[in-house]
Amino acid sequence: MSKKRILFIATEMSPYLELTEFAEIVNKLAIKSNDSGLEVRCIMPRFGVINERRHRLHEVVRLSGINVSVDNDDYPLQIKVASLPNARLQIYFLENEDFFKRKFIFHDEEEKWFDDNGLRTIFFAKGALETVKKFGWPPDIIHCSGWMSSLVPAFIKTAYKREPVFAHSKIVFTIGQNTFKEKLGPDFLKQALINNNITPKDLEIFKDVNNTALFRGGATYADAITFGAEKPDKKLVEEFSKVRGKKVIPFKGWDTDLTEYLELYNDLASK
Repeated sequence: MSKKRILFIATEMSPYLELTEFAEIVNKLAIKSNDSGLEVRCIMPRFGVINERRHRLHEVVRLSGINVSVDNDDYPLQIKVASLPNARLQIYFLENEDFFKRKFIFHDEEEKWFDDNGLRTIFFAKGALETVKKFGWPPDIIHCSGWMSSLVPAFIKTAYKREPVFAHSKIVFTIGQNTFKEKLGPDFLKQALINNNITPKDLEIFKDVNNTALFRGGATYADAITFGAEKPDKKLVEEFSKVRGKKVIPFKGWDTDLTEYLELYNDLASK
């Protein structure tokens, strides 16, 4: 019997980027999944603050060269890879000069919110899914974490619903800690209409274009939900602690052995 495949699509992951404590959990989950016999791959943005030399990133030439179209513009996608320290695991980094080369993450040196954070989010979600298509590697489970991954569940269920590589994928979405108070801008929902299979109605759940709305949208389209913060937004706890037809994993503390996640993955993969 072939190994079940799990793909982690994350905004952050130790040791490359640590914005919240969940970065460490993503690292441990990838290793634990790998050790338990799942075939694991991880995708994250290659922000300019991630040191290429220290983490031994190198370009994957056979995967690079994709152009990702967002809002009628084509953006070249370069893919780099590193091996997770102390684990035989590949981490794929999505790189683009326009969106990820800068030496700041979501705010500039004066703490000003980048105007293009919405476009960057769309590019990352679409770029991640195009990369999986290029892999030719159909994941059984896709676990999305971090607000930048929130469009992935929606895209898979709408824009990419006819793609064979995602035909049997089950999606887990983690509601984390709110980390920004700004909005993604008035054009975000229009720009996120990445092809004819996705409609304005599909994205209505994201309409407030803030951190809470992104988590709400990701959780709405996911097949299972986990909580990855001690104090997530109260509204989201009320909305998603119990959802009919979806498995929900509450926050079990930072010292959990993560068994609840492995059980969830195995449960979803067997359906």
